Amino acid sequence: MTTTGTHTKTPEIAHPDPAVENAQLIFREVWTWLETNVGKEKLHFPKEIIWLNGAPGSGKGTNTPFILRERGITAAPVVTSALLNSPEAQRIKDAGNLISDPTVVRLLFQKLLDPHYMNGVIVDGFPRTRVQCECLKILYQKMLELRKAHLHSADADLFPQPVFRITVLYVDERESVERQLSRGQQIIAHNQRVRETHDGELLEERATDTNEEACRKRYRIFKEQALEALQSLRKTFHYHLINAQAELSKVEQNIIKEFQYQSLLELDDETIDSINHIPLANDIVINARQNLVRRLDGYQREHTTLFKQVIYVIENEFMPVINLHAIGGRAEIVSENPVFAHQLALQMLLDVFNERGYYAVGHTETKDIPARFDLKTGEITCRRKPIYRFSIRFQGSVIRRGN
Repeated sequence: MTTTGTHTKTPEIAHPDPAVENAQLIFREVWTWLETNVGKEKLHFPKEIIWLNGAPGSGKGTNTPFILRERGITAAPVVTSALLNSPEAQRIKDAGNLISDPTVVRLLFQKLLDPHYMNGVIVDGFPRTRVQCECLKILYQKMLELRKAHLHSADADLFPQPVFRITVLYVDERESVERQLSRGQQIIAHNQRVRETHDGELLEERATDTNEEACRKRYRIFKEQALEALQSLRKTFHYHLINAQAELSKVEQNIIKEFQYQSLLELDDETIDSINHIPLANDIVINARQNLVRRLDGYQREHTTLFKQVIYVIENEFMPVINLHAIGGRAEIVSENPVFAHQLALQMLLDVFNERGYYAVGHTETKDIPARFDLKTGEITCRRKPIYRFSIRFQGSVIRRGN
């Protein structure tokens, strides 16, 4: 209690968050079951987990194969809804019982312990509620604790630095409804062909895919419940909100952009400390053009004679060869010109070509040249002669052939 003058203020009592409390109870129950039935030393979760969500019709099934390729994940995705049709879940339903949140969480976490998922996995359709999001946070902390406990042990690789990516494919309500109804029409047409030809398998016809109001309801439930819950994870994990409303090729570009390498998420702290002083490629590229211009102006101003000699060599020795390779777009040139004995001349040449839009690299080699032969002993004395190799690449010509 705080007193100010004659007024007394009673501090507000922070009421516990029901979702957090419920998640803690559920997670404690699930974790105890895992430790008892799987074993503390066998809780090997995947290094990278992509928690994929999206409104009905957002294209999770369509884009999942591309995300798998983009992240180099070979394991099939874990579809949360499919777990509810597993033999264990079916026994629970057959006994007349509902599948509770603790059971759903346990089935999922147990599934993630499958060695097939060790290097990475996509989880489709989880989390969808605030309680599930809180369970996810606790799982992440538990994985960090496991990592720390086994960091210097022989099985450290089995307890990797966890990478959680919350990934939401976004479409607006109109697009979602149109896609749901289109999917329903396609399934009905497919099943009709199967019935007529007796060729193929019947697909599930969802009533919600043929009723516009039901489609709208599904979208709004996702937006008001799942999407709001997922947004609570923005500050905790890397959050990918991907515009999935465009054509497929554009959506794939959006996915590539979102899933660019994030070392701060994937590497251990010790590894980051070891390499963090090396600048990022993006940082270098940003100023590359300005630095190139400054160097070229410096050559013209401070090394005029040498710069003119290099330009002369480019015009008379290099360009004739490059012109011969204009179709292929690549010229390999070997030079013995003594101008390149000056190290700065080599850099000048590369800078000139790069400024002109070529991609140029070069290096110096040496070869032995016989200089003297001793007739009595047969001994050959050689001198070392420098040679300079250059690779010049550029956009080649497009040849149009007639029919």
